[in-house]
Amino acid sequence: RAGGITRAADELGRTQPAISRRMALLETELGMPLFERTREGMVLSQAGEVLVPYAEQINALLADATDAMGTFLSDKAGPVSLVVVGTLAGASLGTVLKGFSRSCPLADLSLRTATSDEVSEQVRRGDAAIGLRYFDERAPDLETVPVGSENLAVVCAPAHPLAGKDVKSLRDLESEHWLSFPNHFERREASAETLFAQFLVRGAPSIDWSPVDSLTAQKRLIEAGYGLGFLPTASIEEELRVGSLSLIEVADLNVGNPIFAVVRKKAFLSGATCELLALLIAEFGGKA
Repeated sequence: RAGGITRAADELGRTQPAISRRMALLETELGMPLFERTREGMVLSQAGEVLVPYAEQINALLADATDAMGTFLSDKAGPVSLVVVGTLAGASLGTVLKGFSRSCPLADLSLRTATSDEVSEQVRRGDAAIGLRYFDERAPDLETVPVGSENLAVVCAPAHPLAGKDVKSLRDLESEHWLSFPNHFERREASAETLFAQFLVRGAPSIDWSPVDSLTAQKRLIEAGYGLGFLPTASIEEELRVGSLSLIEVADLNVGNPIFAVVRKKAFLSGATCELLALLIAEFGGKA
């Protein structure tokens, strides 16, 4: 189109030797000449004529990719992946997701749940850009950001003798049957340790308990009078409102599970991913 290498180099903003070198490399790779020299200048060879429509398609795709990356960065668009501990997928997360859909309408958000250890592993593998887990994990390949704390409360059935009443110490509930998340290694949830740690520091090294790996199942079993639970207050707001669950106020208990956001160290975070991270910190930090 330009009629010569020098004019083509000027139009492309490159030097003539650089263009000549690129042309020679391409002809060597294809194994045939793409241009012929004539008195009027350089013209396409037959092979060059065949290649042109493909080259034009590639050039158009590169322009589309450049535009897409510009939108990805400036308009907060593109894929965003989030993995959270299941018990954190409550009202606060719902508020975050609503705000995110308003501020980043072009983003494509995917959400999954896992245990705290699995959250970190999925972020580490690149299966998720952001993780939300309990407790800090000091790992050389991850960055953890303290987000807030999730308040915990002792929960019982409305028919329990202590429903709505106060006790002086958690030790007063040592003989009760408890429900908690499993704490065996394969499916351990870091937050499960909180219940046992609270009894341990009060001189009760063991309690009667059953492992239940679903928050919903724990709530239903507690409602049925099967035991007590140590649950996030944000996860039982509806049950408390309708009266299907009750609280036991414990005077010497004021504890919560620390919440951390997890990202890969030195990972590229898109504009939409940064927006989601900021919303998570603002929402969960505000509930601390």
